[in-house]
Amino acid sequence: MPNTIHQAFSLAAQRWATQPFLCILPETASIYGIAAGEIGYADAARRVEALRAAYAASGYGHGHRVGLLLENRPDFFLHWFALNALGVSVVPINPDMRAAELEYLIGHSEILLAVALPERHADLIAAAEAAGRPFQTMSADGAPPPAAFPAPLAGSEPGELSECALLYTSGTTGRPKGCILPNRYFLHAGNWYAGAGGLAALAPGKERMITPLPLVHMNAMAYSAMAMVNTGGCLIPLDRFHPKSWWASVRESRATVVHYLGVMPAMLMKAEASPADREHHVRFGFGAGVDRTLHGIFEARFGFPLLEAWAMTETGAGAVIIANHEPRHIGTSCFGKEESDVQVRILTDEGREAAADEQGELLVRHAGEDPRYGFLAGYLKDQAATDEAWAGGWFHTGDIVCRDRDGYLHFVDRKKNVIRRSGENIAAVEVEAVLQQHPLVKAVAVAAVPDPVRGDEVMALVVPQDPPTDTATMEAAAADIVRWTLSRLAYYKAPGYVAFVDALPLTTTNKIQRGELKALAPTLVDGPDCVNTCAMKKRQGDHK
Repeated sequence: MPNTIHQAFSLAAQRWATQPFLCILPETASIYGIAAGEIGYADAARRVEALRAAYAASGYGHGHRVGLLLENRPDFFLHWFALNALGVSVVPINPDMRAAELEYLIGHSEILLAVALPERHADLIAAAEAAGRPFQTMSADGAPPPAAFPAPLAGSEPGELSECALLYTSGTTGRPKGCILPNRYFLHAGNWYAGAGGLAALAPGKERMITPLPLVHMNAMAYSAMAMVNTGGCLIPLDRFHPKSWWASVRESRATVVHYLGVMPAMLMKAEASPADREHHVRFGFGAGVDRTLHGIFEARFGFPLLEAWAMTETGAGAVIIANHEPRHIGTSCFGKEESDVQVRILTDEGREAAADEQGELLVRHAGEDPRYGFLAGYLKDQAATDEAWAGGWFHTGDIVCRDRDGYLHFVDRKKNVIRRSGENIAAVEVEAVLQQHPLVKAVAVAAVPDPVRGDEVMALVVPQDPPTDTATMEAAAADIVRWTLSRLAYYKAPGYVAFVDALPLTTTNKIQRGELKALAPTLVDGPDCVNTCAMKKRQGDHK
């Protein structure tokens, strides 16, 4: 049995040598400026070995961390597997991150190198200088520079419990937390998916899985990648979701499995129905958050089930739950029942076990001797947060669910005030911290407002230093505030609406009343003092 993901991939390359591991479609290749086509397991293994040798010769080893800012390119996998062979942990870097976020990530993770797109090297170096860290960059096809310091665990062999990756959460209560994910986390995710069965059964050596989800998130990195490695399947990573060309990509790639975010079915349903809607090879979709009112309609139109699942970065497959067996209770936000390897509790605010159909916080753990099997190893440099999450021997998810009388679990909402836009979790406090620094802002609070396509959109409620005197001044102020945010945070975190208010709802201790804010924000969207800035929110390089 493999103890590292490099070992798992090496075994797959031996068994499935002539099978394709990655498929890069022409559209994705054109966007990235790389070659289209398939990369076989044996070819990928040769490239991984060459990279491993180059990193080893440059002094990289067990206990080092290296950042990967490579989007969804094949290089991400090749460098990840090569570094893993040496016991180097990778830190995926969201390409949408900007100065403040990069400075924090580099300082907190202590990466000594980033393998990155050439156009981002200057940003990364500037962030490292601000963080006061020894740091270097290299391109994916470059030679690794000499390691800045010796490997902390040099001389010890990497194994199942060695750190494989460090993934950052959205920072719902402050700064993002670094989730330490060992090799076991990824190995178990692949094993779980390979054996899930039911409507999610994977046929060894035959599956072709297409995903538009980013490799900086656990879904694509753990479930998609490791499921294909474990079953000798072919992964088809897209640069991102393109609604207009989605079905062409699905057909051209001969995909048998699709991974989705809840926003995707809603966007696809907007296209006119066509006889070609069922001209594909897809057997099932794996994801979460589909609009309950569209779930059944989508399946009837396109001819395959959308299997709703629940997991977190922290839980991995140690406590994944999926509706991969009938009845799936379509239209009810049901995500199935836990299997025998997962234990579940639902606690009310009073701390008692919730009754049938009663809402409460979901607590989970792995069944058996090790309740943390398959979970994160802990939060980097934050033992207190790790202990709090595992209070009482159960992992506290912060998600509100209920269990019906037949034992099926239904998702209700997130317990904490998190804005979820197109699958991205956005911490209000992080955005507020940046907005508060703008010279026009006296006080600010950030809340979610409903969006028919993205689920949530970000609204900034701003108490200005000097109230705008007319519409033109107000619109100019809102645009300036959003441009400020875009220069410091990922585009999706910037306000889609800026509402100018006289005061914020505060407690007696001057803290924001989140409940009142949540109710107030949607009422301001169409008001005279609110500016719609959604059109300003574009990825870097998007000009459409």
